[in-house]
Amino acid sequence: MKKVAVLLGDGIGKEVIEVCIPIINKLGLDINLIFGSIGWENWVESGNPVPDETWQLISSSDAVLLGAVTSKPKRIALEELKIPIQNDIEYISPVIQLRQKLNLFANVRPIVAYGGDRNYEFYIIRENTEGLYSGLDFKPIPSSLKDFICEKNAKFKKLSVDDAATIRIITESGFDRLLKFSSDWAISHGKKEIVIADKPNVFRNSSELIFNLIEKYSKLYPTLNYRVENVDAVAMWMVRRPEKYEVIVCENQFGDILSDVGAAVMGGLGMAYSGNFGMASLAYFEPVHGSAPKYVGLDKANPIAMFLTIAMLVEYLGYIKESQSIKKAVRMAVSNCSFRTFDLSGTASQSESAEYIIQQAVKFNEE
Repeated sequence: MKKVAVLLGDGIGKEVIEVCIPIINKLGLDINLIFGSIGWENWVESGNPVPDETWQLISSSDAVLLGAVTSKPKRIALEELKIPIQNDIEYISPVIQLRQKLNLFANVRPIVAYGGDRNYEFYIIRENTEGLYSGLDFKPIPSSLKDFICEKNAKFKKLSVDDAATIRIITESGFDRLLKFSSDWAISHGKKEIVIADKPNVFRNSSELIFNLIEKYSKLYPTLNYRVENVDAVAMWMVRRPEKYEVIVCENQFGDILSDVGAAVMGGLGMAYSGNFGMASLAYFEPVHGSAPKYVGLDKANPIAMFLTIAMLVEYLGYIKESQSIKKAVRMAVSNCSFRTFDLSGTASQSESAEYIIQQAVKFNEE
């Protein structure tokens, strides 16, 4: 029996898990669901959004299913704390903590046509731990860094305490393992074209690192075709002709932006789902939408992203047929306005849509 840690999160994160998670038992999957706590309420009460007992649960699980969590700016986070503020206390998003502590360096965002008259299926694979999201974000700028910046570019010689700087870090080892993962993912999912989305005409030196690695992987994986495209051009072509792509690989920030472009192509964040992977066997899965507190209790949030997240999770655990059944059920819901929610121009409530998808998935699984 597989063990899955189900972390409810905040806001509608809790609600969509509650209406979607029954599909695990309805499909007869041999999965033990253990529920844990994570998110903003934990931060407010204890100053720790990921309690120690949650880390213990994660460490003993085969996979993690995460509901949407709330994140707020630094000042608001400290204002809402119910405990005395300590000098070293800082709110760090549970999502970032999971990725970094579990070393889950690859975020996979499937961009798939589940409705409409276009036919596309590609994957954005985003590096999770480096790039502009490495945490090297400074205000004020440390004097040693300020001196270095001034040395490199005289126009910044008058930097003040009110100025800020962020450093993009791309390591050879980090991007190497990302390309290795992406190449294996492409082969296992029947893809041949890998596009690295970057900005080589601006980030000349860090992009040169990427070009060197492409030469290496072109020899290691001769059946795959690698090329670099400007990230802004990739964003445009994703909208105009998404069927052009099979696998898109990018550093952290570019991947974050392209992933939301991909969500829009699919129909919105209510359709977007993801998995986070590393070298170890543990992975975690989450819908991409936020906790949307204004929709809590209204029974109107779209459950499809969570269903597709669960489909990705159970496929990872080896339940291929059941995963396909969930995806087929989602297609059925998307094709009928009576069973899709308001964000997809439908008339169904969250619970009505979820109930229909579960019924259809069970039906497909029995065929």
